Amino acid sequence: MTIAGNMIIGQELVKGSKKAIYGINPATGENLEPAYLGGGAEEVERACALAEQAFDTYRETDLEVRAKFLEQIAANLAANGPAIVERAGLESGLPKARLEGELGRTMNQLKLFAEEVRAGRWLGAKIDTALPDRTPLPRSDIRLRHIPLGPVVVFGASNFPLAFSVGGGDTASALAAGCPVIVKGHSAHPGTSELVGRAIQTAVKSCDMPEGTFSLLFGSGSDIGSALVADPRVKAVGFTGSRSGGVALMKIAAARPEPIPVYAEMSSINPVYLLPEALKNRTDSIAAGFVNSMLMGSGQFCTNPGLMIVKDAPELDIFINKLSDLVTVAQPGTMLTPGIYKAFESGVNKLKDNSKVQLLAQAQEENGPNQCRARLFVTTAKAFLDDHALRDEVFGSSSLIVRCKSDEEILAVTNSLEGQLTATVLMDSNDNKVFIQKLMSILERKVGRILFNGYPTGVEVCHAMVHGGPFPATSDSRTTSVGTEAIWRFLRPIAYQDIPADLLPSALRDDGWQIPKLINGK
Repeated sequence: MTIAGNMIIGQELVKGSKKAIYGINPATGENLEPAYLGGGAEEVERACALAEQAFDTYRETDLEVRAKFLEQIAANLAANGPAIVERAGLESGLPKARLEGELGRTMNQLKLFAEEVRAGRWLGAKIDTALPDRTPLPRSDIRLRHIPLGPVVVFGASNFPLAFSVGGGDTASALAAGCPVIVKGHSAHPGTSELVGRAIQTAVKSCDMPEGTFSLLFGSGSDIGSALVADPRVKAVGFTGSRSGGVALMKIAAARPEPIPVYAEMSSINPVYLLPEALKNRTDSIAAGFVNSMLMGSGQFCTNPGLMIVKDAPELDIFINKLSDLVTVAQPGTMLTPGIYKAFESGVNKLKDNSKVQLLAQAQEENGPNQCRARLFVTTAKAFLDDHALRDEVFGSSSLIVRCKSDEEILAVTNSLEGQLTATVLMDSNDNKVFIQKLMSILERKVGRILFNGYPTGVEVCHAMVHGGPFPATSDSRTTSVGTEAIWRFLRPIAYQDIPADLLPSALRDDGWQIPKLINGK
């Protein structure tokens, strides 16, 4: 499979007519061929029309058929793995091992959703049988299942060219739910997007899915993305990216005659709490673990720890010195795009120029473009509480230590935080359990995932995972973008009352699909 600068609309390979997009090798700054001409109104219309035409057929596909379709996408990705990894490396600057792991995760989450489709739990089937003799009033036969919302627009993410992009979690969960998907490919990795898109397109054809089940469009700027979100045939949006980008899409979706949900994962600084006994007993190991988490992927994970909150103690200065030593010898890493590098430097310079913040350490300089030089800062709880700007995400290898004078200051700092994806508590068995319970009570209101004695970087794809949280971590704290619970974003309940048995959907027939059903509350 080769790339040719094409968009994908159903089973067609299409050249655009708008401004050209080039992948950029961030390690060299060079443009990568081929050019990807952006789509316009005509391409949006065609993709949305095909998706709408596909919806009623695709949403009622047999569970086994849909599961095999998802597995076929994974198989196609595996077959084209070397080409995908090679191109993704050129467009992202990420090492081969990281991308091979990310490709494996992408395939595994498709297989996981295939298993979830087969299991049928997501249908949420419930049956309350008729009670004609009930007094004072009889009860009708009422049955409930969940059905897909309709065509979904997915925006590819910059920091995960595979796992959060064209064939990533949003696409996998929407397809699993029974929703056709139109992907707006990220401009940072168009070649990778085309290769993955072709793998999905081929699976659509070989599994005899409706043509409009999948499309992939490109476009510079915001025009094509805005047009897709505004199109009345689109019923939901999946987005991973900046706070400003997510909020802009939310406003478009809310202003429609028929508002639709935007599931946006946006901004998080992922606080880490270092408790006194853990600080005293594990100074070296915690310092190493924290810095490794901070540096991973040049800090370009949604869950890198951008904040450490700790109470003053005799051991704290020793710990801070160890952190500083580790950051000072850290090697710079190539950032994903020139734009991300520019934003990172702007963020760390704002911290450096803040009179209430001290720069503790910075990594070695490196020649070449777009190099992330890690920074470590420290401030006081009072300064943090007084200056809202200190809570802003700096996307890259940067972290701010907040020194607190008391447990009360730690709780006050925690209460001041916006919504987060994660919070981490580093503790030993002798740390104050009463205080920890108070802290957890606040964190449960603030974050989507609480970790103890680990580090937040990275997300396990499984049934119990929550990759979400209150705004601005996400646009809807009730949802997750990772794990099988993500399927619920693209479903809605519908009840059937006194429907003849032969007209009921298979999920609700007494002799239909063998899936979990709640019958009369049992």
